[in-house]
Amino acid sequence: MSLIRYQSPELMSWPSLDRWMNLRDDLNSLVESPFWSSFGRPGQLFSGWSPALDLYQSNDNVVAVIELPGMSREDIETSLHDGTLTISGERKRETSGAEKSERTERYVSKFRRSITLPTHVDANKVSAIYRDGILTVTLPKAEEAKPKQISVS
Repeated sequence: MSLIRYQSPELMSWPSLDRWMNLRDDLNSLVESPFWSSFGRPGQLFSGWSPALDLYQSNDNVVAVIELPGMSREDIETSLHDGTLTISGERKRETSGAEKSERTERYVSKFRRSITLPTHVDANKVSAIYRDGILTVTLPKAEEAKPKQISVS
């Protein structure tokens, strides 16, 4: 059995109207699609830049890798509070005020990324390395969060 869209009899005589109705339906589905509703974080679609973040986990560490191209170490702040890693900073304009901008595609703004960590970490042993536009934060797992081998007797 196939479903056929109901068309009122008075609209049957206008085949071009059906194409407009299909276009309207396509536009509605585009606006309501998960891509737009989950783009970045709420309010991020038109408000500015937010760096990409990857989170990895091994037996001993949780590692966060954040892309921060064109930034200096001094412009990056990293903090850990109650199991949430927060990276914040500001990417600044590199040109002087005397130059006229012909085209601008790179975001220049403040940002803040927070991510809840999947396990408890030892806050005293956290380290961060920034090299070639990539910030790598290594968060050693707390001893109680590490997997334990239990010998069977």
